Amino acid sequence: QVHLAESGGGLVQAGGSLRLSCAASGRTFSSYAMGWFRQAPGKGREFVANINWSGTSTRYADSVKGRFTISRDNGKMTVYLQMNSLKPEDTAAYYCAAGIVPVTDLNAYDFWGQGTQVTVSS
Repeated sequence: QVHLAESGGGLVQAGGSLRLSCAASGRTFSSYAMGWFRQAPGKGREFVANINWSGTSTRYADSVKGRFTISRDNGKMTVYLQMNSLKPEDTAAYYCAAGIVPVTDLNAYDFWGQGTQVTVSS
């Protein structure tokens, strides 16, 4: 079992930055690929970024590529999402997830956090 808890969301102006954290508990965190997903009001949950178990491979949605950076610290059992140059369309609840392989399909992830809200004003 892996329990995930996101933090770091908030209100920021367009062009600003936020760093989200996802703290994990459980004995097998380092064995999982980790992903970040987001869900805006009235929209489905969409892929943002993921990272493999060792932190050596990452993938990003085209909408955030070049602006967001995913990283992990297995010693701290934490995954991060550094978000720069934020846009109003980035406004969403952001969720951390753990899965067996670093894919973009949310259905492949086994464990989810409760989400943290990011709001970007224009």
